[in-house]
Amino acid sequence: MINQEKITLVKDTIDNSDIDNLIEWLKTYPRLTQGNRVREFEEQWSKWVGCKYSVFVNSGSSANLLMLAAILELYNLRNKLVVVPSLGWATDLAPVMQLGFKPLLVDVDTSNLAVDVDHLEQIFKDQKPAAMLLVSVLGLSPRMGEIVSLCKKYNVILLEDNCESQGTKYNGVKLGNFGLMSAFSTYFGHTMSTIEGGMVCTNDKAVYDMLKQLRSHGWDRDLDSDSQKELRNKWNVSEFSSLYTFYVPGFNVRSTDLQAVIGMKQLEKVDEMITQRHKNFQLFKEKLSPYTWFPQEVSGSYTASFCIPIIANKKKKKQEIVKELLSKNVECRPLICGSMGTQPFYIKKYGRVELPNVTKIDACGLYIPNHPKLTEEEIERMCNCIIDVVTDYGQRENMGEQ
Repeated sequence: MINQEKITLVKDTIDNSDIDNLIEWLKTYPRLTQGNRVREFEEQWSKWVGCKYSVFVNSGSSANLLMLAAILELYNLRNKLVVVPSLGWATDLAPVMQLGFKPLLVDVDTSNLAVDVDHLEQIFKDQKPAAMLLVSVLGLSPRMGEIVSLCKKYNVILLEDNCESQGTKYNGVKLGNFGLMSAFSTYFGHTMSTIEGGMVCTNDKAVYDMLKQLRSHGWDRDLDSDSQKELRNKWNVSEFSSLYTFYVPGFNVRSTDLQAVIGMKQLEKVDEMITQRHKNFQLFKEKLSPYTWFPQEVSGSYTASFCIPIIANKKKKKQEIVKELLSKNVECRPLICGSMGTQPFYIKKYGRVELPNVTKIDACGLYIPNHPKLTEEEIERMCNCIIDVVTDYGQRENMGEQ
């Protein structure tokens, strides 16, 4: 068999024009740390997302960390219980544990890989958590209307992890605008890239000010003059002393002007990249849905697809699909973290937790590439790998099969 070119999970979104633009900026011999370019990027990002305020940080993981730290500092929480999806990334769960919250794992909706709304409401009723961190998995929109209503009904602070879903919309509104705060990632492999990076968005000025303090040690240097004056008067701090005065236990998770320069150029073309991801998703759906499980888009949503999830009806069949993909030189991965409740770092602290839907997904799930540079031939090749295995078994995939 002729070796086929490898279909990789991602291809770099940073192209020659981005690098040339960066080089021209570097020739001005600018200060490279956080500065005016970061602030410009934050303003442009806010305009693109549709929020009032954005804070640029060094990763989407740090964005999650800051969101949780901010509610600890700002609110008299009724408890330290936080709902975390059982399907997500390690740093959805890790900062909850690191900051002394107790995570409550919620099962998965097998139609769209977001939280199971019925299980979520049961947790809200029984446990009365203070907050939840909602993950929009692989560019798929959760049932945002129902989830927002439940959070309001049970007085739960909603935080959105939108790291995999930049550009996904629900009823015409971009995800990232439904909770108190939202997190995004601009990591190398994500929708757009600053190499490493992340963003926290909010419409609340007090939250915005807290995020800026938490990002940089806990000092007030990044605040506007009125906010600085208020803090300094409250604590009787002189202008000179303010240079090394820390009001909250902060971090150092800043990004740099260098990355912001890349980010602003990426924003110029991100809509085009999102459109191509969506077109690819529809093509995958057309080819795969007659043969196998395929995620259902929530009514009224627009999918800025990150990768394509595949869920076989048996673990053995998943293994055959993986084998076939690898033999055809196609990269694939487990379906994110599988089940959070079976990850070693969770088990060591809380013991093993098995939830029915995510257990099935963990055993039978994987994902395959979707990025703007995929060709139709490459999409056809990936789909044929999956269809060949499914038809070999002589039955259609069905999430209800054991």
